[in-house]
Amino acid sequence: MILDLFRVTGRVAVVTGAGRGIGAAAAVALAEAGADVVISARTADQLAGVARQVEAAGRKAVVVPADLSDLDAAAGLATTAVEEFGRLDIVVNNVGGAMPRPFQATKPRHLVNAFNFNVAVAHGLTQAAVPHLLTAGADGAGTGAVVNITSAVGRVAGRGYLAYGTAKAALAHYTRLAAADLAPRIRVNAIAVGAAATSALEIVVTDDNLRTQLERATPLGRIGDPAEIAAAVVFLASPAGGYITGKVLEVDGGIERPNLDLGIPDL
Repeated sequence: MILDLFRVTGRVAVVTGAGRGIGAAAAVALAEAGADVVISARTADQLAGVARQVEAAGRKAVVVPADLSDLDAAAGLATTAVEEFGRLDIVVNNVGGAMPRPFQATKPRHLVNAFNFNVAVAHGLTQAAVPHLLTAGADGAGTGAVVNITSAVGRVAGRGYLAYGTAKAALAHYTRLAAADLAPRIRVNAIAVGAAATSALEIVVTDDNLRTQLERATPLGRIGDPAEIAAAVVFLASPAGGYITGKVLEVDGGIERPNLDLGIPDL
């Protein structure tokens, strides 16, 4: 059956930024599709809640509370997966972010920090995972898979997103370059996410005026659900996405410009 291609039964995934939002939804979705997961984020209590959902899906979760801006901590997740589960098949680089700022308030250090958190951390974990992903692919389970979570503002331009958008654009092109380097045995793809109803957008989704502005500026007329991003993660990580590498899948409601105006005036 075609749905069998979306199964990842018996495989092992690492998901960063997995305490809430897209990372949590991706971890649970991968578990529901058959994978055991290593989940990491700063907050142990949030991770424990996600682990319970993974276990309710009949899979195992290993919780690793960590500050993933620490490159060694991020890279160490690959080792943890192999120590705990004996293999590693899927990496989901979800952790990232940067605060919006006007151009004149965006200092060089903000760009450096955004690049480190959104790109260098993803590279550190991916590089550490490569030997294990190669082994997993060689055992008949198919290619290893890396899924990077980038953003629509890495593609479209709007005021206030200089550091974040630049870093996410870099992660998108990193995806293409890494895919070329690691083909044919490891697939590397990304998802460019639009506005999704996560805690990061809580101030928007709970304010009727802001929410209406965002919805009206989105062709599909609504905010995305983290489960919709998670479904794309499963697709790209599973045999269903087995002929896809080096691509950035846009799951953004159809936007061609940022759908949240930060109200930054002309200089």
